[in-house]
Amino acid sequence: MALKRLSLLISSLIICANLFSQRSSPDTLKALRIEGSVTLDGKLNEEFWERAYPISNFTQREQTEGAAPTEQTKVAVVFNTHEIIFGIWCYDSEASKLLATQMSRDFDWGSDDDFEIMISPFNDNRNGYLFVTNPNGAMADVWLGDEGHDFNFDWNGVWDARVTRDNKGWYAEVIIPFSTLKFKTGNIQTWGLNFERNVRRKKEQLLWQGWSRLYGVEKISQSGKLTGLEGIKQKEKLEIKPYILAGIERAGGETGTTFKVGGEVNYDISPTMKVNLTLNTDFAQVESDRRQVNLSRFSLYYPEKRQFFLEGRSFFDMSIANTSVFYSRKIGIEGEKAVPVLGGVRVFGKINKTSIGLMSLQTAADGDIPTANSTAFRIKQDIFKQSTVGFFTTQKFTGDRYNAVYGGDFTYSTSELFGNKNLLTGFSGAFSVERDGDQTDNKSRAATYHLFLYYPNDVWEFNAGINSVGENFRPGLGFSNRSNYKRIYSELEYNPRFKKMPSFVRNFAFRPFAFEYFINDRTGLSETLEAEIMPFGVEFKSGDEFGVAVQHIMDKPQEDFELIEQVLIPAGAYGMTGIAAGFHTFDGRRISGGFEMGLSEFYTGRRNEYEIYLNLNLNRHLNIGLDWTKNDLSLPEGKFNVNEVGGRIEYAFNPKLNANVFAQWNTEEKEILLNYRINWIPKIGSFFYFVINQNISTEGDKLKLTRTTVMAKLVWRFAV
Repeated sequence: MALKRLSLLISSLIICANLFSQRSSPDTLKALRIEGSVTLDGKLNEEFWERAYPISNFTQREQTEGAAPTEQTKVAVVFNTHEIIFGIWCYDSEASKLLATQMSRDFDWGSDDDFEIMISPFNDNRNGYLFVTNPNGAMADVWLGDEGHDFNFDWNGVWDARVTRDNKGWYAEVIIPFSTLKFKTGNIQTWGLNFERNVRRKKEQLLWQGWSRLYGVEKISQSGKLTGLEGIKQKEKLEIKPYILAGIERAGGETGTTFKVGGEVNYDISPTMKVNLTLNTDFAQVESDRRQVNLSRFSLYYPEKRQFFLEGRSFFDMSIANTSVFYSRKIGIEGEKAVPVLGGVRVFGKINKTSIGLMSLQTAADGDIPTANSTAFRIKQDIFKQSTVGFFTTQKFTGDRYNAVYGGDFTYSTSELFGNKNLLTGFSGAFSVERDGDQTDNKSRAATYHLFLYYPNDVWEFNAGINSVGENFRPGLGFSNRSNYKRIYSELEYNPRFKKMPSFVRNFAFRPFAFEYFINDRTGLSETLEAEIMPFGVEFKSGDEFGVAVQHIMDKPQEDFELIEQVLIPAGAYGMTGIAAGFHTFDGRRISGGFEMGLSEFYTGRRNEYEIYLNLNLNRHLNIGLDWTKNDLSLPEGKFNVNEVGGRIEYAFNPKLNANVFAQWNTEEKEILLNYRINWIPKIGSFFYFVINQNISTEGDKLKLTRTTVMAKLVWRFAV
């Protein structure tokens, strides 16, 4: 009996150790060196694939954590001096049922069968790259920072993929030049590596390493290792990308033409550092912003869409809670008007354990807008196993006016709390300085800070913090929709998977509490309290979701504010209680969608909000999306209907040629905006855009075309 108890104890310890480590053996993959180039065709019939060292030990993360996969997967890696090539075998016992609705570059892979490659050339437990493809050969890539807490979906690397399919599954070849990746010098390399495969019809997610629901492929510290890389080089250190643009615009009965040339020069000053020079920077191909109706007393945030600012964005992250110290839309945009960017320089990358980002751009004078120089600098040092400490500053010179922000931050991060739990905690702060002529503004309350604790795990998720923005804190290159406050916030989520629950349920979701409490920083008086509980939510194994929430808002505006045209909300104290519910279907279906509804008190009256969206994945080439948001306001001034409507049609001829139409309208703007765009990738790294923008007025009895812009732009990549 004693021996039996000892045996059970040893078995339990082994099981616990495996649960904590979430490792699968082998956890290293050796790359095979080959000579010469590879014919990229997705057939995987070259003889070197027979000599390679494949791995196939994948484990389920979903649906059944820790279980063996129901479909087999195999991966091998080969390389030559300048490129790394992945061979991927995704076997499927029902290959005719593969879900593959997307084909465009940077596709939304959350609804398709896919295969994901995570590479961390730094091998630093923090940063890496994610490369994704699907059975259609669509491609997407992501820069991963800070253990997956920082995703840059707008990073575009130079790489390529080809896919083939048969009745046994689908197969991919992925080729990545070493010049696309940043890694330390050294003849022998060891990199972090992980893989993820999704079989969407089964909602089955497979990982090579770190398969716990606490982690994921982006959890770089849980990755395996890639070995065998020797004598590799970055072939292309200099990249030149000139562009030529021609366009015509007609508005108000007048016609104007545009012709511009410019470009970028990128140079790898080291294997891990890049300098980028830009001249006559142009953003004409960028899709129009989605206009929003503002039913609050605070400014709306619009995301950056310009590729120049999106690449390397992680090296310039200077966020302090809800305040963006560096908001790149403050460069080259004044209100809704584009301001010419004459040129500038960026330097970013990583040297050993130090990440550096430096950017300086000069904008031209335009009418009553003076020329300006905008500079941002960020340095961040890796400390401990997964933590960082850093410093940042922004500077803006406009004539004899000057604005600067100086700040720093510390983040402690671990994925080993209580053995295998995730935890982040830290502090960040900054202060601003302004000068007008010879006079420096040294006002008090010109600072901001944030202290936080975040526990992001599978079953329990908790966050709490306190932050403050002084009434005189003015980030000249930043964004803050509110000032002069102290904010206390916290949220708790519980997502249990009970042993006994309906077979169609993946997990339940409850939010016992979530609140934000704002206090006037100068007077100490209460301003706003937003509280919510979610008494019930459920995620189904089908991928569908449903939830119900109860909300209460207390708001005390100190001044009257305009809500919408002809509606003024008087200063005072308001208590607003409401209920919200939503249902969303799995995006991988041919027809998917969702519906949300909120019914609540709203200042001097009531507000009923309805949102519906519909996605039609008709085939791998054609996708259509429609959405409609309606707000019914019942106020003393009368009843008002506020509508926002959007629609998108995307047609992908192949993974490198696609066309789309985007349309939007809302009742406040009284204007339909249409954006037509064709995007062609003639070779990897080069682009051709053809864009038409139209503004159609909806005022009066008839629609009236008020503006049409037609533009063509070619960007060509030369690399040596």
